[in-house]
Amino acid sequence: MSSDDISTLPAIMSNGESSASAVHPVAVGSKVTVVLGAQWGDEGKGKVVDLLAQDADIVCRCQGGNNAGHTVVVDSIEYDFHLLPSGIINPKVTAFIGNGVVIHLPGLFEEAEKNLKKGQGLAGWEKRLTISDRAHIVFDFHQAADGIQEQQRQEQAGKNLGTTKKGIGPVYSSKAARSGLRMCDLVSDFNEFSKRFEVLAKQYKSMYPSLEINIEGELGKLKEYADKVKPMVKDGVYFIHEALHGTPKKILVEGANAALLDIDFGTYPFVTSSNCTAGGVCTGLGIPPQSIGDVYGVVKAYTTRVGIGAFPTEQDNEIGDILQTRGHEFGVTTGRRRRCGWLDLVLLRYAHMINGFTALALTKLDILDVFSDIKVGVSYKLDGVKIPHFPANQEVLNRVEVEYETLPGWKSDTSNARTLDDLPENAKKYVHFIEEALGVNIKWIGVGKSRESMIQCF
Repeated sequence: MSSDDISTLPAIMSNGESSASAVHPVAVGSKVTVVLGAQWGDEGKGKVVDLLAQDADIVCRCQGGNNAGHTVVVDSIEYDFHLLPSGIINPKVTAFIGNGVVIHLPGLFEEAEKNLKKGQGLAGWEKRLTISDRAHIVFDFHQAADGIQEQQRQEQAGKNLGTTKKGIGPVYSSKAARSGLRMCDLVSDFNEFSKRFEVLAKQYKSMYPSLEINIEGELGKLKEYADKVKPMVKDGVYFIHEALHGTPKKILVEGANAALLDIDFGTYPFVTSSNCTAGGVCTGLGIPPQSIGDVYGVVKAYTTRVGIGAFPTEQDNEIGDILQTRGHEFGVTTGRRRRCGWLDLVLLRYAHMINGFTALALTKLDILDVFSDIKVGVSYKLDGVKIPHFPANQEVLNRVEVEYETLPGWKSDTSNARTLDDLPENAKKYVHFIEEALGVNIKWIGVGKSRESMIQCF
């Protein structure tokens, strides 16, 4: 090494550390605020995002596809979002779809058109949407294959996974197999894109002989979408880096699905195909961990689940029927009836271990208004022995015995409450019981569908 080489190396301080870190500290920049589902989805994340998006500059989606569904009610108009971040309803917001999201282009444009007809909330959406060039594309044959896979599971195992048949599993499979196509491919060289599309389509045709794919017809449609979407597609890593380190901005991340549907930490195999816990924010947007600020977990005041899979606190009885009817528990994406049960604190502690919630939003408290007694699952027993963890194995989880604590109900209407003090004493006790059991404060309480029905506690 020459003396010139030595002179360019960072000086070593007396404590053995390089002085480079002292001269050039790492700039953290703005921090993102994250909203995540803490149960099996359908907790009301859209309402919390809508609330926080009122003064946000950028609202991001980091994973999943149009298998997610968020409902937002503004001025009595009900908007349904599946791919678009629901924060886009604020005309001052820039919406960002990150690289971890998988995009079905016909679904994206249909969703925008459908919501445009409902009200002015989505006016000019295409000028306010940025899409990461690294996001993978869901093709129609992914969706068709999803349906075939479900049919095969039913025939071979006697049960399916209960997917939304939106092609989410197949497209993440293509991504992992390194045969997928991304937005950057679509808007760059369309001839090269066409060749790769044809190869992928033929692969799927060989796997599923009954699959019908009109390759030329599909490519014709995709060319039209390429022209429409090209102005929205940008280098997502650079976009989000500039947002974090430029003029200070309020950046909100809207999680899709929920902790117990996470591909790694959910009730596998009855899960989604992406990471819908806090780690998915980093990988799905391309941001470092130190850029994550508050992580808000959204919790329904009871528990629901769509499709099959273990559900320890499920009430397959009159109580479940009351919760289902009063809560209008049908999936936003599929319209399927949701299974209902009591709040499960074991499940929530597990979600908190993974996500490290800084505060919670407790939604749909008003649905419990009619009960004289309200049960809360506080611990699990397995073969008569209390267990401290949430079982990974589905068969084991199906065998756990839930220990409940019974709290007194309030038997009065909470839907008009607008402050914590407006709630009946027993409703406040229910809220505090959850806070103390989890060691996390509840920042918002939902008592109705509208934006005005969210009580802010602090």
